[in-house]
Amino acid sequence: MISIIITAYKEPKTIGKAIEQVLKNGLREDFEIIISAPDQDTLNVARAYSKRNKKIKIFQDEGKGKPAALNKVIEKAKGDILILTDGDVYVGDKSIKELLRKFSDRSTGAVSGHPVPINSRSTRLGYWSHLLTDMVHSWRKKSKFISCSGYLYTIRKKLFKKIPEDTLSDDAYITHIIKNQGYNIKYSEDSMVYVKYPDNFSDWIKQKKRSAGGYNQIRYIFNKKDIDRSLTKESLGIFQVLAYPNNIREFIWTLELIIARIYLWLVIFWEINIRREEFKKVWVRIESTK
Repeated sequence: MISIIITAYKEPKTIGKAIEQVLKNGLREDFEIIISAPDQDTLNVARAYSKRNKKIKIFQDEGKGKPAALNKVIEKAKGDILILTDGDVYVGDKSIKELLRKFSDRSTGAVSGHPVPINSRSTRLGYWSHLLTDMVHSWRKKSKFISCSGYLYTIRKKLFKKIPEDTLSDDAYITHIIKNQGYNIKYSEDSMVYVKYPDNFSDWIKQKKRSAGGYNQIRYIFNKKDIDRSLTKESLGIFQVLAYPNNIREFIWTLELIIARIYLWLVIFWEINIRREEFKKVWVRIESTK
């Protein structure tokens, strides 16, 4: 039994495509699709799909954030295997099948999908999204331990542990919980998930503060120094980053990205490590990704 969980918030314009692309995978296994959202606009669109397909189920969460929603909806999920994704992204036609293929190995506890930007590379922020996702893709292919991407990943339900509601990166937290139980984390590069990344700097900082800051938070939760995202680890990949641009304009954008990432880590250090900002101030809606 497979449970595909789509968490969403104020995403009535994108939730339909997210559902349709899951169905296009043509799963032969018994499965259910659970849409979790706090707002009626998103749920109303999902309900229209559920009336046509009994495998689609609706769950209204309390609007306390994604970690709280996952804690509730996973309790209700019937599947032995959980596939987690978001309402503002969509998967490829064979992405879920490729994820499930990795579970033929019983030592596999989780499998990460492969985020792909739909942003144009011809803009500064679009170029940044391609550079960063391609760097992560390259790293995931060769690394012995990876953290799953929250845009699309799969886990064994029996390994799931309740997530603290102030967790900034639920995907990183769940990955480490599963790894600590002795299971392997794998990467399915053919499991594409298509993502719209921020198109303005303000939203870019908000999103990256949440994701990169979440990994910084994980370091303290698990008392680990070898977390896969940090300013130190990013610095080690500087030559690969500088080799990425195809022209002078992209090279300038690359230098600007390096400066932006340094600024980002300074923001994270001050606002998360020193000021200990509350979850609600960090986990904010990113409008330009919708």
